[in-house]
Amino acid sequence: MDISVVIPLLNEQESLKELHDWIADVMQSNHFSYEIIFIDDGSTDDSWELIQYLSTKNKAVKGIRFLKNFGKSQALHAGFDMAQGDVVITMDADLQDNPEEIPGLYQHIKNNNADLVSGWKKVRYDSVLTKNLPSKLFNWAARKTSRVSLHDFNCGLKAYRKEVVKNIDVHGEMHRYIPVLVKNAGFSKIEEKVVQHQARKYGKTKFGMERFINGFLDLITIWFISKFGRRPMHLFGALGVLMFIVGFGFAAYLGVDKLFINPYGRLITQKPQFFIALTAMIIGTQFFMAGFLGELILRFKRHEKRYKVSETINLYSEKLN
Repeated sequence: MDISVVIPLLNEQESLKELHDWIADVMQSNHFSYEIIFIDDGSTDDSWELIQYLSTKNKAVKGIRFLKNFGKSQALHAGFDMAQGDVVITMDADLQDNPEEIPGLYQHIKNNNADLVSGWKKVRYDSVLTKNLPSKLFNWAARKTSRVSLHDFNCGLKAYRKEVVKNIDVHGEMHRYIPVLVKNAGFSKIEEKVVQHQARKYGKTKFGMERFINGFLDLITIWFISKFGRRPMHLFGALGVLMFIVGFGFAAYLGVDKLFINPYGRLITQKPQFFIALTAMIIGTQFFMAGFLGELILRFKRHEKRYKVSETINLYSEKLN
Protein backbone atom coordinates (compact mmCIF):
# COMPACT_ATOMS: atom_id res chain seq x y z
CA MET A 1 0.00 0.00 0.00
CA ASP A 2 1.35 3.42 -0.96
CA ILE A 3 -0.39 5.80 1.43
CA SER A 4 -2.32 5.71 4.70
CA VAL A 5 -4.24 8.90 5.45
CA VAL A 6 -4.86 9.26 9.20
CA ILE A 7 -7.60 11.72 10.14
CA PRO A 8 -8.54 12.38 13.79
CA LEU A 9 -11.87 14.12 14.21
CA LEU A 10 -14.41 15.42 16.71
CA ASN A 11 -17.91 16.44 15.58
CA GLU A 12 -17.06 17.03 11.92
CA GLN A 13 -20.05 15.42 10.21
CA GLU A 14 -20.54 18.37 7.84
CA SER A 15 -17.11 18.04 6.26
CA LEU A 16 -16.45 14.27 6.27
CA LYS A 17 -18.11 13.28 2.99
CA GLU A 18 -16.61 16.21 1.08
CA LEU A 19 -13.19 15.44 2.54
CA HIS A 20 -13.49 11.74 1.70
CA ASP A 21 -14.56 12.41 -1.89
CA TRP A 22 -11.73 14.89 -2.35
CA ILE A 23 -9.09 12.49 -1.00
CA ALA A 24 -10.47 9.61 -3.09
CA ASP A 25 -10.33 11.74 -6.27
CA VAL A 26 -6.72 12.72 -5.57
CA MET A 27 -5.70 9.11 -4.90
CA GLN A 28 -7.41 7.72 -7.98
CA SER A 29 -6.08 10.42 -10.30
CA ASN A 30 -2.53 9.66 -9.12
CA HIS A 31 -3.04 5.87 -9.14
CA PHE A 32 -2.11 5.42 -5.47
CA SER A 33 -3.10 2.39 -3.47
CA TYR A 34 -4.39 3.85 -0.21
CA GLU A 35 -6.46 3.67 2.94
CA ILE A 36 -8.27 6.41 4.83
CA ILE A 37 -8.38 5.91 8.59
CA PHE A 38 -10.91 8.08 10.41
CA ILE A 39 -10.51 8.20 14.20
CA ASP A 40 -13.71 9.40 15.87
CA ASP A 41 -12.52 10.93 19.13
CA GLY A 42 -15.82 10.71 21.02
CA SER A 43 -18.04 12.69 18.65
CA THR A 44 -21.56 13.48 19.82
CA ASP A 45 -22.97 14.16 16.34
CA ASP A 46 -23.45 11.68 13.47
CA SER A 47 -19.78 11.51 12.49
CA TRP A 48 -19.46 7.80 13.26
CA GLU A 49 -22.61 6.88 11.32
CA LEU A 50 -21.22 8.79 8.34
CA ILE A 51 -17.87 6.97 8.61
CA GLN A 52 -19.74 3.64 8.61
CA TYR A 53 -21.66 4.73 5.52
CA LEU A 54 -18.47 5.78 3.71
CA SER A 55 -16.83 2.43 4.53
CA THR A 56 -19.67 0.62 2.75
CA LYS A 57 -19.11 2.74 -0.35
CA ASN A 58 -15.31 2.65 -0.32
CA LYS A 59 -13.33 -0.36 0.93
CA ALA A 60 -10.35 1.90 1.55
CA VAL A 61 -12.18 3.64 4.40
CA LYS A 62 -11.47 2.34 7.90
CA GLY A 63 -12.63 3.72 11.22
CA ILE A 64 -11.78 3.74 14.91
CA ARG A 65 -14.27 4.99 17.45
CA PHE A 66 -13.41 6.16 20.98
CA LEU A 67 -16.15 5.89 23.59
CA LYS A 68 -15.23 9.35 24.86
CA ASN A 69 -12.98 12.23 23.95
CA PHE A 70 -9.38 11.21 24.69
CA GLY A 71 -7.62 13.90 22.68
CA LYS A 72 -5.86 14.29 19.36
CA SER A 73 -2.64 12.61 20.50
CA GLN A 74 -4.37 9.39 21.47
CA ALA A 75 -6.36 9.46 18.22
CA LEU A 76 -3.19 9.81 16.17
CA HIS A 77 -1.52 7.02 18.13
CA ALA A 78 -4.42 4.66 17.37
CA GLY A 79 -4.30 5.63 13.70
CA PHE A 80 -0.54 5.05 13.54
CA ASP A 81 -1.01 1.58 14.98
CA MET A 82 -3.51 0.68 12.26
CA ALA A 83 -1.70 2.33 9.32
CA GLN A 84 -0.22 0.00 6.70
CA GLY A 85 0.92 2.39 3.98
CA ASP A 86 4.57 2.97 3.11
CA VAL A 87 3.92 6.68 3.69
CA VAL A 88 1.55 7.86 6.42
CA ILE A 89 -0.09 11.26 5.99
CA THR A 90 -1.99 13.03 8.75
CA MET A 91 -4.48 15.79 8.19
CA ASP A 92 -7.33 17.51 10.01
CA ALA A 93 -10.97 16.80 9.18
CA ASP A 94 -12.14 20.41 8.97
CA LEU A 95 -11.11 20.93 5.31
CA GLN A 96 -8.46 23.48 6.29
CA ASP A 97 -5.82 21.00 5.06
CA ASN A 98 -5.87 20.60 1.28
CA PRO A 99 -5.84 16.97 0.01
CA GLU A 100 -4.21 18.20 -3.21
CA GLU A 101 -0.99 18.44 -1.17
CA ILE A 102 -0.89 14.65 -0.66
CA PRO A 103 0.99 13.72 -3.90
CA GLY A 104 3.64 16.38 -3.22
CA LEU A 105 4.19 15.20 0.33
CA TYR A 106 4.39 11.57 -0.83
CA GLN A 107 6.94 12.38 -3.52
CA HIS A 108 8.96 14.48 -1.07
CA ILE A 109 9.27 11.48 1.25
CA LYS A 110 10.17 9.09 -1.58
CA ASN A 111 12.52 11.32 -3.59
CA ASN A 112 14.43 12.80 -0.64
CA ASN A 113 14.32 9.70 1.59
CA ALA A 114 12.99 11.93 4.36
CA ASP A 115 11.73 10.58 7.67
CA LEU A 116 9.18 13.35 8.20
CA VAL A 117 7.90 16.17 6.02
CA SER A 118 5.96 18.76 7.99
CA GLY A 119 3.58 21.17 6.34
CA TRP A 120 4.15 24.90 6.73
CA LYS A 121 1.04 27.06 6.44
CA LYS A 122 2.94 30.11 5.32
CA VAL A 123 -0.28 32.00 4.54
CA ARG A 124 -2.98 31.41 7.16
CA TYR A 125 -6.67 32.25 7.18
CA ASP A 126 -7.10 32.38 10.95
CA SER A 127 -7.65 35.14 13.47
CA VAL A 128 -4.48 37.17 14.00
CA LEU A 129 -4.93 37.65 17.76
CA THR A 130 -6.29 34.25 18.79
CA LYS A 131 -4.31 32.01 16.45
CA ASN A 132 -1.65 33.58 14.22
CA LEU A 133 0.23 35.61 16.84
CA PRO A 134 0.19 32.96 19.61
CA SER A 135 1.17 30.35 17.02
CA LYS A 136 4.22 32.34 15.92
CA LEU A 137 5.33 32.76 19.54
CA PHE A 138 4.75 29.08 20.23
CA ASN A 139 6.72 27.97 17.16
CA TRP A 140 9.61 30.30 18.03
CA ALA A 141 9.85 28.82 21.54
CA ALA A 142 9.62 25.28 20.17
CA ARG A 143 12.45 25.92 17.69
CA LYS A 144 14.71 27.39 20.38
CA THR A 145 14.19 24.60 22.91
CA SER A 146 14.10 21.61 20.56
CA ARG A 147 16.60 22.76 17.90
CA VAL A 148 14.30 21.42 15.21
CA SER A 149 14.14 24.05 12.47
CA LEU A 150 10.48 24.11 11.52
CA HIS A 151 8.22 27.11 11.06
CA ASP A 152 4.96 25.33 11.91
CA PHE A 153 5.20 22.53 14.48
CA ASN A 154 1.43 22.27 14.93
CA CYS A 155 0.43 21.91 11.29
CA GLY A 156 -1.85 18.87 11.02
CA LEU A 157 -0.68 18.09 7.49
CA LYS A 158 2.43 15.91 7.78
CA ALA A 159 3.93 12.92 5.97
CA TYR A 160 5.98 10.15 7.59
CA ARG A 161 7.76 7.01 6.58
CA LYS A 162 5.93 4.00 8.00
CA GLU A 163 8.91 3.08 10.20
CA VAL A 164 8.73 6.46 11.89
CA VAL A 165 5.11 6.26 13.08
CA LYS A 166 5.67 2.72 14.35
CA ASN A 167 8.51 3.89 16.59
CA ILE A 168 7.08 6.97 18.31
CA ASP A 169 4.66 7.13 21.22
CA VAL A 170 2.22 10.04 20.95
CA HIS A 171 0.34 10.61 24.20
CA GLY A 172 -1.01 13.38 26.42
CA GLU A 173 -1.05 16.45 24.18
CA MET A 174 2.30 15.76 22.53
CA HIS A 175 0.86 15.84 18.99
CA ARG A 176 2.13 19.43 18.85
CA TYR A 177 5.69 18.13 19.21
CA ILE A 178 5.67 15.09 16.95
CA PRO A 179 8.74 16.41 15.05
CA VAL A 180 10.62 16.53 18.37
CA LEU A 181 9.45 13.00 19.25
CA VAL A 182 10.65 11.86 15.83
CA LYS A 183 14.04 13.45 16.41
CA ASN A 184 14.32 11.88 19.88
CA ALA A 185 13.52 8.47 18.38
CA GLY A 186 16.64 8.76 16.21
CA PHE A 187 15.12 9.87 12.89
CA SER A 188 17.11 12.89 11.83
CA LYS A 189 15.90 13.76 8.33
CA ILE A 190 13.07 16.14 9.20
CA GLU A 191 12.07 18.52 6.42
CA GLU A 192 9.42 21.12 5.69
CA LYS A 193 7.16 21.90 2.76
CA VAL A 194 4.95 24.94 2.21
CA VAL A 195 1.32 23.84 1.99
CA GLN A 196 -1.92 25.63 1.19
CA HIS A 197 -4.12 26.60 4.13
CA GLN A 198 -7.85 27.05 3.71
CA ALA A 199 -10.43 28.91 5.73
CA ARG A 200 -12.72 26.77 7.86
CA LYS A 201 -15.84 25.91 5.86
CA TYR A 202 -18.01 24.20 8.48
CA GLY A 203 -18.46 24.40 12.25
CA LYS A 204 -16.00 26.07 14.57
CA THR A 205 -12.58 25.32 16.01
CA LYS A 206 -12.35 22.80 18.87
CA PHE A 207 -9.36 24.55 20.42
CA GLY A 208 -9.30 27.73 22.49
CA MET A 209 -6.59 29.88 24.00
CA GLU A 210 -5.96 27.27 26.71
CA ARG A 211 -4.23 25.08 24.13
CA PHE A 212 -1.35 27.56 24.00
CA ILE A 213 -0.96 27.52 27.78
CA ASN A 214 -1.00 23.72 27.75
CA GLY A 215 1.31 23.79 24.76
CA PHE A 216 3.99 25.75 26.59
CA LEU A 217 3.70 23.45 29.62
CA ASP A 218 4.13 20.45 27.32
CA LEU A 219 7.08 22.22 25.74
CA ILE A 220 8.82 22.34 29.13
CA THR A 221 8.08 18.64 29.62
CA ILE A 222 9.42 17.59 26.25
CA TRP A 223 12.49 19.84 26.66
CA PHE A 224 13.27 18.10 29.94
CA ILE A 225 12.71 14.63 28.47
CA SER A 226 14.81 15.46 25.39
CA LYS A 227 17.71 16.85 27.40
CA PHE A 228 17.70 14.77 30.58
CA GLY A 229 15.30 11.88 29.93
CA ARG A 230 18.19 9.42 29.55
CA ARG A 231 20.47 10.95 32.18
CA PRO A 232 18.36 12.37 35.03
CA MET A 233 21.34 12.40 37.38
CA HIS A 234 22.95 15.12 35.26
CA LEU A 235 20.18 17.51 36.29
CA PHE A 236 19.05 16.33 39.71
CA GLY A 237 22.55 15.35 40.80
CA ALA A 238 23.95 18.74 39.80
CA LEU A 239 21.15 20.59 41.62
CA GLY A 240 21.61 18.34 44.65
CA VAL A 241 25.34 18.95 44.81
CA LEU A 242 24.79 22.70 44.41
CA MET A 243 22.23 22.84 47.23
CA PHE A 244 24.41 20.67 49.46
CA ILE A 245 27.40 22.96 48.88
CA VAL A 246 25.27 25.99 49.81
CA GLY A 247 24.06 24.25 52.96
CA PHE A 248 27.53 23.07 53.89
CA GLY A 249 28.92 26.56 53.34
CA PHE A 250 26.41 28.07 55.78
CA ALA A 251 27.10 25.28 58.27
CA ALA A 252 30.85 25.88 58.03
CA TYR A 253 30.32 29.61 58.56
CA LEU A 254 28.24 28.93 61.68
CA GLY A 255 30.89 26.56 63.03
CA VAL A 256 33.77 28.97 62.49
CA ASP A 257 31.76 31.83 63.92
CA LYS A 258 30.87 29.86 67.05
CA LEU A 259 34.34 28.41 67.66
CA PHE A 260 36.63 31.32 66.84
CA ILE A 261 34.78 34.61 66.28
CA ASN A 262 31.90 34.83 68.72
CA PRO A 263 31.96 31.80 71.06
CA TYR A 264 29.74 33.43 73.71
CA GLY A 265 27.07 34.75 71.33
CA ARG A 266 23.69 33.29 70.47
CA LEU A 267 23.23 29.56 70.06
CA ILE A 268 23.69 28.24 66.54
CA THR A 269 20.06 27.06 66.45
CA GLN A 270 18.89 30.62 67.12
CA LYS A 271 20.49 31.97 63.95
CA PRO A 272 18.62 32.04 60.58
CA GLN A 273 21.73 30.70 58.82
CA PHE A 274 21.22 27.42 60.68
CA PHE A 275 17.80 26.86 59.10
CA ILE A 276 19.09 27.89 55.66
CA ALA A 277 21.92 25.36 55.98
CA LEU A 278 19.61 22.59 57.20
CA THR A 279 16.99 23.20 54.50
CA ALA A 280 19.56 23.43 51.69
CA MET A 281 21.26 20.17 52.69
CA ILE A 282 17.93 18.33 52.99
CA ILE A 283 16.78 19.61 49.57
CA GLY A 284 20.18 18.77 48.08
CA THR A 285 19.95 15.22 49.40
CA GLN A 286 16.44 14.86 47.97
CA PHE A 287 17.54 16.14 44.56
CA PHE A 288 20.45 13.72 44.54
CA MET A 289 18.22 10.79 45.53
CA ALA A 290 15.70 11.72 42.81
CA GLY A 291 18.47 11.56 40.20
CA PHE A 292 19.80 8.29 41.63
CA LEU A 293 16.35 6.66 41.58
CA GLY A 294 15.77 7.92 38.04
CA GLU A 295 19.00 6.27 36.90
CA LEU A 296 18.02 2.99 38.59
CA ILE A 297 14.61 3.00 36.87
CA LEU A 298 16.19 3.68 33.48
CA ARG A 299 18.76 0.91 33.94
CA PHE A 300 16.02 -1.54 34.92
CA LYS A 301 13.97 -0.66 31.83
CA ARG A 302 16.99 -1.01 29.55
CA HIS A 303 17.82 -4.40 31.05
CA GLU A 304 14.19 -5.52 30.67
CA LYS A 305 14.13 -4.42 27.04
CA ARG A 306 17.38 -6.27 26.26
CA TYR A 307 15.99 -9.40 27.91
CA LYS A 308 12.83 -9.34 25.80
CA VAL A 309 14.78 -8.84 22.57
CA SER A 310 17.18 -11.64 23.47
CA GLU A 311 14.27 -13.99 24.19
CA THR A 312 12.69 -13.22 20.81
CA ILE A 313 15.95 -13.94 18.98
CA ASN A 314 16.36 -17.26 20.80
CA LEU A 315 12.81 -18.35 20.00
CA TYR A 316 13.31 -17.44 16.36
CA SER A 317 16.58 -19.40 16.27
CA GLU A 318 14.84 -22.46 17.71
CA LYS A 319 12.21 -22.32 14.95
CA LEU A 320 14.96 -22.19 12.32
CA ASN A 321 16.66 -25.22 13.81
